[in-house]
Amino acid sequence: MNGTKRTFYFALGWVMVALGFVGAFLPVVPTTIFLILAAWCFSRSSPRFEKWLLEHPVFGPTLVQWRKYGAVPKRAKWIACAGMVFGYGAFFYFARPTPIIGGVVAVFFIACAAYVLTRPSIAA
Repeated sequence: MNGTKRTFYFALGWVMVALGFVGAFLPVVPTTIFLILAAWCFSRSSPRFEKWLLEHPVFGPTLVQWRKYGAVPKRAKWIACAGMVFGYGAFFYFARPTPIIGGVVAVFFIACAAYVLTRPSIAA
């Protein structure tokens, strides 16, 4: 891979790490998906930072389980679904969407929740 692509993936990896860490503290922002994307970016740009992320004491085990088995911890599934319900509720309350827009957003959240809930489960 040429240097421009590696630099792009490296920078994008750090953006994903930043968004993931923000998500660790804000309940509406997801964490895991951003860290999965960061690990993917680092796998194409920096083996050192990919290793750092995969060996992180808090986030590493979940990332490794995702890579090996496509698995998501049960607790993470429920937190993700609760966040989606909260996010949709906030959207509906504050945005007061038309029925069509509200329905489209609801279908999107339901599809996301279905995807998360149908992944294999792991303990943790």
